[in-house]
Amino acid sequence: QVELMESGGGLVQAGGSLRLSCAASTSIVRINHMAWYRQAPGSQRELVATITSGERTNYADSVKGRFTISRDNAQNTLYLQMNSLKHEDTGVYYCYGDTVSGDVGYEFWGQGTQVTVSS
Repeated sequence: QVELMESGGGLVQAGGSLRLSCAASTSIVRINHMAWYRQAPGSQRELVATITSGERTNYADSVKGRFTISRDNAQNTLYLQMNSLKHEDTGVYYCYGDTVSGDVGYEFWGQGTQVTVSS
């Protein structure tokens, strides 16, 4: 079982930047996919960005060119660099990981970190 813990959220003005971190309790080398999701008040959780074990990345259209996802396997940490923040980026950001062992799939979620962008 892998525990994920996010940090780095906070209050920032529109146009500002934040860097989110997600620390894993064990090695993330074997975690095939890692991602950041977010959930705004009254909205469904949505995918923000993904990164594979081979460091292939993908982004939601709404954050392309502004957010960068990265992973540091040596530090067992996932990152999300968020630049040019907008009010609509406000929400709780969750770290996610999934992997397969044999025939069994596993999913891991963090507890979330609040990001608030003031307009």
